[in-house]
Amino acid sequence: MKKQLLRHDGEYRFQRTLASTVSVEGVGYWSGKSNRVEFRPAPIDAGITFVRDDLPNKPHIAASVANRIEVPRRTNLTVGGVTVEMVEHVLAALSGMQVDNCEVAVIAPEMPGLDGSSAAYVEAIRSAGVVQQDATRTLLVVSDVVRVGDDEAWVEARPNDKLRLDFKYRLDYGFNSPIGRETLTGTLTPKFFEKELATARTFILEDEANWLRSQGLCQQVGFQDLVVFGDEGPIENELRFEDECVRHKTLDLIGDFALAGCDIAGSVIAYRSGHRLNAELVKQLLLENQVQLGLRCSA
Repeated sequence: MKKQLLRHDGEYRFQRTLASTVSVEGVGYWSGKSNRVEFRPAPIDAGITFVRDDLPNKPHIAASVANRIEVPRRTNLTVGGVTVEMVEHVLAALSGMQVDNCEVAVIAPEMPGLDGSSAAYVEAIRSAGVVQQDATRTLLVVSDVVRVGDDEAWVEARPNDKLRLDFKYRLDYGFNSPIGRETLTGTLTPKFFEKELATARTFILEDEANWLRSQGLCQQVGFQDLVVFGDEGPIENELRFEDECVRHKTLDLIGDFALAGCDIAGSVIAYRSGHRLNAELVKQLLLENQVQLGLRCSA
């Protein structure tokens, strides 16, 4: 198999960080606890790092796939027993808006659920402003097909001839589901992310929501806080896009891919993929890079 290539040679875009500090406040879906997320500028090559301001010594947790732990329905990170939870919407906003270096300071483990999308985080980034830094961004160039999963769900990366990330996501709940089948194709740019993905919300089936509540989870989450599908469609809510569900799954994928710690150039095709498979593909791509060039991205 050919190795993937890492480029940091001045032929790609410059790194970026925030121009000022900005914060977002809200309540976590799972815990019901309030949190304040403060986005702070960070220096060249710092990457994205979460800071637990509520704990002694303010421990740092890098947004790295090596720090990911497996939990249902979300992406959590941990270092030395210190955890940040449901980070995918924050990471999607930063990655989608090309903010490469940032401290994300929090006062509780779980990120606010807000409306189930990345919209408030993107608005905060816009408010803070983004500035270019004097160093180029590392780019992972996919040079061979890498695929993880099985016939039921999979995601793969393929080479393309552009220094960009193209994607195609196929969501398939079957014809008998109120969600059904949806497909989204696009190229990741800040403009595309902000316009087409950022406002797409978390969704769940009514039976799944009822089960979670029976387990004592998501007690403060109502029908206006995300999209809950009953037999006839969204309950007490309306879709922002006809294909909002596949847009949100793509948003999640962008957030999970941010755990690479670098940009990825290639074509990604996903079929019913979720957080676990997204992260596994990132691991496989980074493994190929480390064999050839050593560690440049997070791993």
